[in-house]
Amino acid sequence: MDLLQFEKEYRVHVYETGPNSKLNLYSLFNYMQDIASDHAIKLGFGRDDLMRDNRFWVLSRIYAEISKLPLWEDSIIIKTWPNGTDKLFALRNYEVRYPDGTHIASGTSSWLILDRTTKKVQRPDSILSQYNPELHAETSPVRYAEKIEPALENGWLSPLFRVKVSDLDVNLHTNNVRYLKWASDCYDLDFIMNNDPQSAEINYLAESKFDEEIIIKSSVENETGSFHSHSIFRTSDNKELCRIRIGWKKSNNK
Repeated sequence: MDLLQFEKEYRVHVYETGPNSKLNLYSLFNYMQDIASDHAIKLGFGRDDLMRDNRFWVLSRIYAEISKLPLWEDSIIIKTWPNGTDKLFALRNYEVRYPDGTHIASGTSSWLILDRTTKKVQRPDSILSQYNPELHAETSPVRYAEKIEPALENGWLSPLFRVKVSDLDVNLHTNNVRYLKWASDCYDLDFIMNNDPQSAEINYLAESKFDEEIIIKSSVENETGSFHSHSIFRTSDNKELCRIRIGWKKSNNK
């Protein structure tokens, strides 16, 4: 396989599933971030490679369309490849399938490269070509994540909670996937048991740190009722940290 494409097999563990025995949505997104990190290292522009030049990766947007979530003990194959750049974004694609080729999901992500000192965004095309001059754009399986509208003003609020030690990543910021987990906890058990996600889209807007107080505003789009929006805020300054939009469909796996 071309070095620009990378595949990895994942086995769905019981701790990655929900009460319906299906892979949690946030566990799927964990897989996509995990394989993106592994592939970037193989291509020569992983976290440590950029850190040597005083730069670091930031995930800005991510989107996935889901046909069917795998079950506990299923094995799945994820393929990823970089897809060039779009202005300030470095783009990456994903395909998720069973070993027999049955489609599970397709996804895309948009990344920024920041200077560690100034926190200013760096143009990715010149930086990525420096690390791997053979990078080139490929066809994307689904659209790239777009700017999401915030949850409606008349949406409902979650109970207040604080960022815990278990929410943090190696940079002492909240791990990207934890925002999706927090949003998933806004749904009641009956809804989760009777509905499956068919798409999920995330915009990351700002960082949060240990012990900061968080609240989530959620709303349902009036036109269809199948799309739920979540805006995650830090209460100390009312800063919006993340926007999430999840499309749901009735489960047919009774």
